[in-house]
Amino acid sequence: MIDKTVATAEEAVADIPRGASLAVGGFGLCGIPAVLIEALHAQGADDLETVSNNCGVDDWGLGLLLADHRIRRTVSSYVGENKEFARQFLAGELEVVLTPQGTLAEKLRAGGAGIPAFYTSAGVGTMVSEGGLPQKYDAEGGVALASEPKEVRSFGGADYVLEESLTPDFALVHAWKGDKHGNLVFHASAMNFNPLCAMAGKVTIAEVEELVEAGELDPGEVHVPGIFVQRVVLTGPGEKRIEKRTITEPRQTTPAATAPREGK
Repeated sequence: MIDKTVATAEEAVADIPRGASLAVGGFGLCGIPAVLIEALHAQGADDLETVSNNCGVDDWGLGLLLADHRIRRTVSSYVGENKEFARQFLAGELEVVLTPQGTLAEKLRAGGAGIPAFYTSAGVGTMVSEGGLPQKYDAEGGVALASEPKEVRSFGGADYVLEESLTPDFALVHAWKGDKHGNLVFHASAMNFNPLCAMAGKVTIAEVEELVEAGELDPGEVHVPGIFVQRVVLTGPGEKRIEKRTITEPRQTTPAATAPREGK
């Protein structure tokens, strides 16, 4: 079996070229391959296309690449929590392909399974299937590029839209554990898009919190087998940020509010 470990994150992403397409795991800031993203940011590749549930926040995750105008096009489901993303999209600096979340997940899963396309009911009767959804604006705020209509067919009396699968050039994922053969285990909600991206990418690069020897992982616990993974780099647990912190202030009490009522 091949030892797929590389020494550093910088080495792992060194050959990602300008214009590459990337599937990037994570949901919000949970389970994102932050170390690999930082290494790619330092590496300098630009004109990138990203496939990810969202595009990070203004100063973390894919937001680092976005802030430096290194992302040309993104296929995403959720684009909130990032003011720079909104600014670039509305200013005509970024192409955005909004995709229903379940459809995006299936596009990646199907790509990893070798299925070129599939039918789904999500988006039927909307701009998702009928076309006209703005994907890029011009500098004056007009629509420079809109989505094309998609094939719709009826099965069992219901309509379904044809969606093509995704097989990006590279995939960047974050795993809890991995072994030297590329077998990966994800922890809790970091399962989100990471396994799907790992399977879809033509070259999959995994950062892992813990690296173990081949044979140490219980085969029944492996979420993604090593056949889908080309490179593994040990990065440790790393920083875990909160996407949007909300704090509830303690309730203020007054003597009148806490004193027993008369007659009680």
